[in-house]
Amino acid sequence: MAKSRRSVFRRRQHVGYYRRAGRSSRVLGGMRLIFSRVAGHMAATRRLPSREVTQQIWRRADAVCFDVDSTLVTIEGLDALAEYCGVGEEVKQWTKRAMGGSVTFQEALKARLNIVKATERQLEEFSKLHSPQDILSPNVEKLVCLLQKKDTNIYLVSGGFRRIIEPVMDYLNIPRENLFANRMIFDSKGCYSHFDEQEPTSRSGGKPKVVEKLKNDNNYKNVVMIGDGATDLEACPPADAFIGYGGNVIRQKVQEGATWFVTDFQELIDALVTD
Repeated sequence: MAKSRRSVFRRRQHVGYYRRAGRSSRVLGGMRLIFSRVAGHMAATRRLPSREVTQQIWRRADAVCFDVDSTLVTIEGLDALAEYCGVGEEVKQWTKRAMGGSVTFQEALKARLNIVKATERQLEEFSKLHSPQDILSPNVEKLVCLLQKKDTNIYLVSGGFRRIIEPVMDYLNIPRENLFANRMIFDSKGCYSHFDEQEPTSRSGGKPKVVEKLKNDNNYKNVVMIGDGATDLEACPPADAFIGYGGNVIRQKVQEGATWFVTDFQELIDALVTD
């Protein structure tokens, strides 16, 4: 009887050990995943060219990809639309999390749109209230004109929405086919239904795919990505260089990750003019 109890006790000890071991393995696995992601980010940052090399690539760029919200324009389009619809503060918190990289972009996009639920009519009225010349970042129009005179191809690669961005493109004489952005889908009554999840810019990792496609399709040799957010930073590589922009908002992850970080587009103009 005593021997049988000892056997049961030993079996329980073994079971308890393996359960604890299993938990420990899961904890260690989770820690490895975290360390792997951190190491991946650090490796990506190390792959960025130096400031000097970035400036050289900038001077000979054959294509420049601009982010739109808080880069080409002073506003975050969806945040501003949320303000117009009366749900601004709630949406801004999701935007900060997305731009800082703490949640996936698609997760934040879906959450924000479900909060806003703008109608097609509200979107049209909002666009009329925000004329391009009123929301462009300082000196960006001058920069775009200079790039166009140099026959540099300009693309807008944005997590924002086509209906809001297209008037800006028209004002700057950038062809609409050079826009990679998201689409809101409305039902027959003009109410928000969903967004097009097939657009690459609707999810994290979408901007690198756009840049890679541009390079493959056009044989570009020097592509520069300019932006303020984490999704812009992750587009290099495949972009040959990344320039962080903080003229409207400074995001710590981008400021620390970029080897060339500017707060005024005049600095980029000067680099081209003095070439």
